[in-house]
Amino acid sequence: QVQLVESGGGLVQAGGSLRLSCAASGRTFSSYAMGWFRQAPGKEREFVAAISWSGGNTYYADSVKGRFTISRDNAKNTVYLQMNSLKPEDTAVYYCAVRPSGFSSRYWSESMYDYWGQGTQVTVSS
Repeated sequence: QVQLVESGGGLVQAGGSLRLSCAASGRTFSSYAMGWFRQAPGKEREFVAAISWSGGNTYYADSVKGRFTISRDNAKNTVYLQMNSLKPEDTAVYYCAVRPSGFSSRYWSESMYDYWGQGTQVTVSS
């Protein structure tokens, strides 16, 4: 069993910043690859960012590259998403996900992840 709990969402004005956290429990976390996805109202869930278990490799969707930063603290079983220069189009529910079997070249695919959090709402006003 793996449980993931996201936090840090909220309401922010365009140009502002938020840091999302995802805390994992139930299993040893350090070897897990992790990713962030988001889902806006009326749209499909889309890839945002991913990180290898070592933290040495990170990947971003083009829409957030240069503005968002993914990181992890394996000692705390936590992954973070620092979001800067937020735009109204970033408004969505943000989900973290875990791939226990290691990093995949298809890091952008929902099917590569086995565990999902409940999501945290991010709303960016213009």
